[in-house]
Amino acid sequence: MKKVLEIRWHGRGGQGAWTASELLAKAAVYEGKSIQSFPEFGPERMGAPVAAFTRISNEPIKMHCAVYNPDVVVVLDATLLKSVPVTEGLNENGKLIINSRENSSEIKQMLRTDMFEIWTVPATEIAIKILGLPITSTAMLGAVARATSVVSLESIKKTVKERFRSDVAEKNFAVIEEAYKEARSE
Repeated sequence: MKKVLEIRWHGRGGQGAWTASELLAKAAVYEGKSIQSFPEFGPERMGAPVAAFTRISNEPIKMHCAVYNPDVVVVLDATLLKSVPVTEGLNENGKLIINSRENSSEIKQMLRTDMFEIWTVPATEIAIKILGLPITSTAMLGAVARATSVVSLESIKKTVKERFRSDVAEKNFAVIEEAYKEARSE
């Protein structure tokens, strides 16, 4: 792993971008890694664009600021691609992980770039199928685990079991596993 892996999450208020960031960070703690997880809030309201940040390292993390040049950008709502500069500062050869049914080549054409490794996962469909609700945060967590290998599914499972009551945890872990299997990069 790079000295510090920096991840920026983009979503809309109420979609769980910060929750996903926290779950990933806690999973990394189970693996003995140093972490930071924090949101960027302003006068946001339900549905307004929001961001959250995660840092993961095998060494203590000494910086305390927003993530300006992420290695990974996670987009919980593909409509943000047209209204928020989600790829701003994304390191060349970084990873862009998007909740979308489109394949990565279609996203590359839309963004007019091939500088990033693009991963897509139909997170909304997976969440609706398993949870009965379009809650994509845990699905995106599964896609991040697949695209980055930064934490194991077992560590994520421990974190999810700790965060949610048992029936909700089991459903969310099923969402994570399904998204892990369905995440694709071409």
